[in-house]
Amino acid sequence: MAHPAHAGGVAFLKSAAGRAFFDYYGERLFRTDLSISVGELGSLFEHTGPIGEAERNAARVFGAERTYFVLHGDSTADRMVGHFSVMRDEIALVDRNCHKSVLHGLVISGARPVYLVPTRNGYGLAGPLPPARTDGDAVRARIAGHPLAAGALTPEAQYAVVTNSTYDGLCYDTVQVARTLAPSTPRLHFDEAWFAYARFHPLYTGRYGMAVGPDTFDDPARPTVFATQSTHKLLAALSQTAMVHIKPSPRAPVAHERFNEAFMMHGTTSPLYPAIASLDIATAMMDGPQGRALLDEAITEAIRFRRAVVRTGRRIAGAGDRPGWFFGVWQPDTVTDPATGERIDFLDAPPSLLAEEPRCWHLEPGADWHGFEGLTEGYCMLDPVKVTLTCPGVTAAGETAPWGIPARVLTAYLAGRGIVVEKTDSYSTLILFSMGITKGKWGTLMDALMDFKALYDDDTPLDQVLPGLVQAHPHRYTGLTLKQLCQDMHAHLTEADLIDALDTAFRELPEPVAPPQHCYQRLIRGGTERVTLAEAAGRVAAAMVTVTPPGIPVLMPGEAIGTADGPLLRYLTALEAFDRAFPGFHSETHGVTLDPTTGDYLIECVLPQ
Repeated sequence: MAHPAHAGGVAFLKSAAGRAFFDYYGERLFRTDLSISVGELGSLFEHTGPIGEAERNAARVFGAERTYFVLHGDSTADRMVGHFSVMRDEIALVDRNCHKSVLHGLVISGARPVYLVPTRNGYGLAGPLPPARTDGDAVRARIAGHPLAAGALTPEAQYAVVTNSTYDGLCYDTVQVARTLAPSTPRLHFDEAWFAYARFHPLYTGRYGMAVGPDTFDDPARPTVFATQSTHKLLAALSQTAMVHIKPSPRAPVAHERFNEAFMMHGTTSPLYPAIASLDIATAMMDGPQGRALLDEAITEAIRFRRAVVRTGRRIAGAGDRPGWFFGVWQPDTVTDPATGERIDFLDAPPSLLAEEPRCWHLEPGADWHGFEGLTEGYCMLDPVKVTLTCPGVTAAGETAPWGIPARVLTAYLAGRGIVVEKTDSYSTLILFSMGITKGKWGTLMDALMDFKALYDDDTPLDQVLPGLVQAHPHRYTGLTLKQLCQDMHAHLTEADLIDALDTAFRELPEPVAPPQHCYQRLIRGGTERVTLAEAAGRVAAAMVTVTPPGIPVLMPGEAIGTADGPLLRYLTALEAFDRAFPGFHSETHGVTLDPTTGDYLIECVLPQ
């Protein structure tokens, strides 16, 4: 009786479909899918037995005072921490470059978000929050001028959230961030969904949440630090698994019994034990020298790939036997040799130096390659395992070339070769080098990049390059070549000035009108309606709009949509026009419904009262 209803898999054997399922996954999975009532395995909610021991061991390995295992992904971990850390009508400082689950936590808690705006570059990539925007005076001024602050319980924020590393691999000096934000908040949450490995390699020393503690920040002002990590993303664990790490300070204590209330609200009473076991295994794999060795391999392969792309580009440009373009890599052009202090070309730097010296990856203030403003020395670093390929068409400074290769076309081609990238922007695409990467895998990617170049240079008919696209949309793409498609799309993006529209929409945030929870309450009680973009001017958003790329919310519930020619509607209208012009390349836009007959974007707005 201890098993779920399938009773160790026996139920599956009573039907053909069930037996096929059983045979595919194997008996062992079903025998280990046990009921929570098996006492000797411990309790996820009570944190007892082997589960409690595994969490305590994970806290040791990941450098936390307390660690909690979460079985619904980092999204649930984010909601859990937000729900615990801030309550209705308190102020939360939120990195605008945040995951939508952070907002969900604010909807649940009823907090009043005040957004901190990161820098952006000419590729349309979001950079870090500059130190000048997070110091005490800047935050006080931002809160004082914020429309929602007037109704807050206190003028001080009770909670702050920072994305570390960012989607594009930018990681902070977390101790410096904690010191800068300490005057403004007693609780600091680093969303480290893609950064669970940082503690286990010296390249990332001092760049993860649990690095902030009494040994690095010995001051009564030190905030309590939370780090939420999606363990399955870049460590070896099953899908959905995540962890919450906590390092409390006396300034904002975290009593286990109280945090566990939030944990139980968002957890499940029916956990999958193999998933819990995979969190324990992921921890064991990183414990001691083997963790460093696993990361060494991933970092080494990423650096080899980076060098191969640069070397190939130079060889093509120097040979003169074909068009001289190739894809680039978003990274420093030169690094400093610590032995001599001299600047040396990235390709001339010893691979061992690139794999071991963090300064090789720093975003040096004012450097052209990254294109971000307002940074200080050592404040931000590019993670070498997150590789952004750049396409011809624009520069980091935003200069547009007469011709270009939009990254969506490259991504579509790679997908046809069975290569799935992590994120695609207008002229860049992100490749992740996890612990499972091998030279064979990235060699396949290099071959595909070379093949794409040859197909482009040869003006190959599109039906030979992207046959599925032409079959799906024959009226739009029949008779075109790959080069013609790229040029059409590049001309469209240039004329629409889409990157600038994106930049302006993120830089000039919409005016806040109501806290997110108020809008959600209207949403579930029929106080909202879906309208076209043409009808949305002057309205208030009732739901979040998140455009992928780049995966950052452009509109939050309770924000004014603005005028028809304002930043937000200019950007969304440009996206809508792009989707109409290039079927099959549409943006993935959460919070937008597509009218199937007209192709119009529909967004949820609060009904006028």
